Amino acid sequence: MDKEKFYITTPIYYPSGKFHIGTAYTTVLANTIKKYKQLKGYDVRLLTGLDEHGQKIQNIANKNNKPPKQYVDEMADLATKLWKTMNIEYDDFIRTTQARHEHAVEEIFDMLMEKGDIYKSEYVGWYCMPCESYFTKTQLVDGKCPDCGREVTKMSEEAYFFNMKKYADRLIKFYEENPDFILPESRKNELFNNFLKPGLEDLCVSRTSFDWGVKVRKDPKHVVYVWLDALTNYITALGYLSNDDSLMKKYWPADLQIVGKDIIRFHGIYWPIFLMALDLPLPKRILAHNFIMMKDGKMSKSKGNVIYPESLIERYGLDATKYFLLKEIPYGQDGVFTPEEFVERYNFDLCNDLGNLLNRTIGMINKYFGGKIERCPANKSKQDEEIEKAATEQIEKVEGCFENYHMQNMLGEIWFLISRTNKYIDETTPWTLEKEGKKEELQSVMYHLVENLRRIAIMILPCMEETANKIFEQLNIPKELTSWDSMSNYESLKNIEVTKSPTVLFARLDKDEEIEYIKDVMKS
Repeated sequence: MDKEKFYITTPIYYPSGKFHIGTAYTTVLANTIKKYKQLKGYDVRLLTGLDEHGQKIQNIANKNNKPPKQYVDEMADLATKLWKTMNIEYDDFIRTTQARHEHAVEEIFDMLMEKGDIYKSEYVGWYCMPCESYFTKTQLVDGKCPDCGREVTKMSEEAYFFNMKKYADRLIKFYEENPDFILPESRKNELFNNFLKPGLEDLCVSRTSFDWGVKVRKDPKHVVYVWLDALTNYITALGYLSNDDSLMKKYWPADLQIVGKDIIRFHGIYWPIFLMALDLPLPKRILAHNFIMMKDGKMSKSKGNVIYPESLIERYGLDATKYFLLKEIPYGQDGVFTPEEFVERYNFDLCNDLGNLLNRTIGMINKYFGGKIERCPANKSKQDEEIEKAATEQIEKVEGCFENYHMQNMLGEIWFLISRTNKYIDETTPWTLEKEGKKEELQSVMYHLVENLRRIAIMILPCMEETANKIFEQLNIPKELTSWDSMSNYESLKNIEVTKSPTVLFARLDKDEEIEYIKDVMKS
């Protein structure tokens, strides 16, 4: 029986500089959802990549005295190395300079011209180079770019336009019939009220003032403008309009497309309309996440407040870094990175709560039972039954968070179970049971501790794989009992023998020293 498919994409990132933790967050989010869906038995395909064309890239390359292709090749190498360091298991890495993509973009442009959806005219308007976006005067905010707040330049040039008005009513109807198309709802309302409802302007889809991009086949002095070029990567990566479109037939439409809130307008309006024009189904959901901010606003080299994932991973480990990224951005809101909060999360959540729970459990099993637990005892106390019920309830809550992409809440629900399990130790007082000779009750407590740790490890597998595997290894959990479905049986463990020499999952940090280290890294 074929597995149900799940196609998930990140935006293709603009390689204008080294990727900071904001870009890392997007990719970690996508990878976490992929791992969860795989644990649930789906055939998952994850796409990421780079958006390598455009005037801004050409200017950066010129500034560095490099041909644009050499520059983007070097940036692609840095990106793939970072994703390897972060254990991102993507299935395809698309680059818009690849022949498979460029050929398809040429075909797409021709098709849309033949349909009458693209026409030639002259563009006069305001252009923001960092965003590579045109705006009318009424769209500007205080005379500046409404997306990034930077200065804009008045431009006039011959250009091709896409007839957005033709599809506006159809897109409005689609929004109304698919209320969960854009997540969170606030982003959907923003698009509907600010752009769709007032009426769409036709979109400029070519440029003549630079040449770093895909040429319009029938009019090669024109370069296909970045958004028509870049957005189509999600289907060109599946072989759309190629000799082999088997992946396209299998995986499209995308089940989830993840973007930052700054590019939701392009993905929530332009992209669906392009697909309508191509007679292709629209993605099922688009998730627009918020940003990781600093105390003094956005990350900026000039402010000395940029933090790169490599700096955190090298000193604190991959799982601590991923935990913090997912924990700090609430659903539909911006998160804030501070050195103080990072160190506190590490010491309290990871070291005190999870690490100590594992160490205490292994220590007691070695001390009281020579490291071995045979089975789940038949006679259970009230506390045993309560902790089983709590574990079952938390699994359902965690699944709900995963399915709705509430990652901060997902970790909160897992850590609730960790906290509840620590409390279970205080309630049952194993040391008292040992002193009173209540071996069967004591064995039941140890069994429940191991079983809860097994479940906790399974639930953190999608985002903290190294830590989960360390828990499995130290508790000697069989491979068949590390699957998501195996959590349905609370009495499946048999003849468990924990390690005699437990290793620390997360060593406690010196708070002041580590805060200063992170601050120094941000300034460098």
